[in-house]
Amino acid sequence: MSNIVAIVGRPNVGKSTFFNRLIQRREAIVDSVSGVTRDRHYGKSDWNGKEFSLIDTGGYIVGSDDEFEAEIDKQVELAIDEADAIIFMVDVDSGITPMDEDVAKLLRKVKKPVFLAVNKVDNSARQADAVEFYSLGLGEYYTIAGINGSGTGELLDALIEALPEKEEVEEVNLPRFAVVGRPNAGKSSFINALIGEDRYIVTDIAGTTRDAIDTKYNRFGFEFNLVDTAGIRRKTKVKEDLEFYSVMRSVRAIEHSDVCILIFDATRGFDGQVQNIFWLAQRNRKGIVILVNKWDLMEKETNTMKEIEANIRREIEPFTDVPIVFISVLNKQRIYKAIETAVEVYKNRSKKIKTSELNDTMLPIIEHYSPPAYKGKFVKIKFVTQLPTPQPQFAFFCNLPQYVKDPYKRFLENKLREKFDFNGVPISVYMRKK
Repeated sequence: MSNIVAIVGRPNVGKSTFFNRLIQRREAIVDSVSGVTRDRHYGKSDWNGKEFSLIDTGGYIVGSDDEFEAEIDKQVELAIDEADAIIFMVDVDSGITPMDEDVAKLLRKVKKPVFLAVNKVDNSARQADAVEFYSLGLGEYYTIAGINGSGTGELLDALIEALPEKEEVEEVNLPRFAVVGRPNAGKSSFINALIGEDRYIVTDIAGTTRDAIDTKYNRFGFEFNLVDTAGIRRKTKVKEDLEFYSVMRSVRAIEHSDVCILIFDATRGFDGQVQNIFWLAQRNRKGIVILVNKWDLMEKETNTMKEIEANIRREIEPFTDVPIVFISVLNKQRIYKAIETAVEVYKNRSKKIKTSELNDTMLPIIEHYSPPAYKGKFVKIKFVTQLPTPQPQFAFFCNLPQYVKDPYKRFLENKLREKFDFNGVPISVYMRKK
């Protein structure tokens, strides 16, 4: 698990500018885990090869300054609770305000590393003004200018130095299935229905977090952890800070899972919020199973199931090779089928195909339908191999990788799916220079 760093401070000191600067600093960021909040308050960054997750607590307070006064303590406390290190941002323009003193008072009691960042210091006069922040009693301060990034290097060097080494806690590396979806879609009931009458359950492990709970579960001779997450909710609904953190935990549960079991309520449909969760799992390259719950409440016509399934597949194009199971948690209808499907998806995700078998299968297909010529040049694909990654990724070696366009890569992906069954699993196709 990566370390978590929280940026705290009153409004308008430049937390979000600094945050955006850090998470966009690297190209490889996982779309800065958008999908939960459209304006990103949670992202990943790295510095000198050490990766950490970043929370910008700022964007979650709406309302006037007086309301903020009441909220800020609660928010800083939550950040203190969740984070491994804290960056406390103040603004040299306005000097020390009563609200800054308030936050400093909370932070002085903390046993975790706290970094005082004085923002908007972009000339030597302001450098001199920054001295007054010593009086906050938090020791050394770092002067930065979030807008152009000066000074952030020193701050990040110190931060990385102070972050605790995270130990990998999983002694038994069991597969993790995260049950995700909007609130009230039936996630907890689904888990309870599975566990309720089962004698298979081994132990309850309190998860790493207060409300993503791991349950060790054993069925079909297969043992795994089921992770129940608090519902992921749309940003406008995230009024309560506590709920913001439950969203955070759901994002983390997705990141640290192997398969996401996405439950949604049939009566509410496969709406934008559910799709966001789907794409979040897909971008993180997780196995996915979609469960349509409360199927017992739907008016059935002859084609209802087919129609709903077709609609869902339309929404999730081009990644349509995903199992969809219609369930009713209440009537315990097909809930074991759902778990069985998740186990299959897990096996598909960990599948390793022999290089010889890959080449024997794929090269004749490529021979028969080769990539279109580009600017009169012909692409020759000579060899294919699966990369040694936790999820399926394939490298095709050829003379002119830059001329192979997305439609042909999709064709290769579809053929791989057809021949080797990667149902429910995102796969990546790369072109490499022979």
